[in-house]
Amino acid sequence: MLHRNALCVGINQYQFFPSAGLHGCVNDALEMAALLKDLLGFEDSDITLLTDQAATKANIMRELKRMVEGALAGRTDHLVFSFAGQGTLVPDLSPDEFDRADEAYCPYDLVTLGSHWDRDRLLVDDELHDLLAQLPSSVLLEVFLDTCHSGNGIAAADLLLDRRPRFLPPPSVHAFRELELRRARPAHQKLMEKGLFHHILWTACKESETAADAFLRGDWHGAFTWHFCREARASGNHLSRAKVLAKVRMDLRDGCFTQTPQLDCEAFTRHETLKALRLPPELVPLPAEMPT
Repeated sequence: MLHRNALCVGINQYQFFPSAGLHGCVNDALEMAALLKDLLGFEDSDITLLTDQAATKANIMRELKRMVEGALAGRTDHLVFSFAGQGTLVPDLSPDEFDRADEAYCPYDLVTLGSHWDRDRLLVDDELHDLLAQLPSSVLLEVFLDTCHSGNGIAAADLLLDRRPRFLPPPSVHAFRELELRRARPAHQKLMEKGLFHHILWTACKESETAADAFLRGDWHGAFTWHFCREARASGNHLSRAKVLAKVRMDLRDGCFTQTPQLDCEAFTRHETLKALRLPPELVPLPAEMPT
């Protein structure tokens, strides 16, 4: 029997930046939690929801560390982490990558430090990678990031009244200029390298695009999360992840959204995955060779 844990984060309001508020992120967290219970057999006790004021950097990292510790101790073998909120960029502090930027995700208590974002109040991709890379290959980790990788892909359609991009630019002209000539490696590359290649990562858009906060069917949602949950439910666990991805991409194109969701995972063999994780066939990680 699987032992599961999930953390679903959704942030509409930002403590010190009310103008950065979004509308659909809390709904995204609730929808992901409901999907995990209805389709994948998670219990209420398996899922932690952190929304708005509860979704501080300290709280998010504490829950992720608890999940990793449980997996390392053999108490859990299936973990899910979903994040819906603003994304941003910060300078990469690694000396071997001085010309690059780090992608980061904004908790409720985001603040500035001088002319830059305070990294102690951000979820920086390096930090998430170092924590999650501790997981053994016998643990299935699935991550859903419904946030922007960068602001470079903002198009006219992203600025319509029924949608807005989930991206916060650097907080000052100085910080912007420091990043102007740098290029962030996409999160799906950084999070999957050096120890995370055996897990599964969904991102709402390419690194050059924006993820939309959108008004759909009478309420606000992340365009990716809403369509993903809709297609996952419609499939009844009978479609592979790659086929669900294809349907979500088509839905977004039909809705004139300028984002292309990404799915990254290693090509497990069916036999090895069933043996190691005791997963039913519909949960077996599948390769994500999909046309972009």
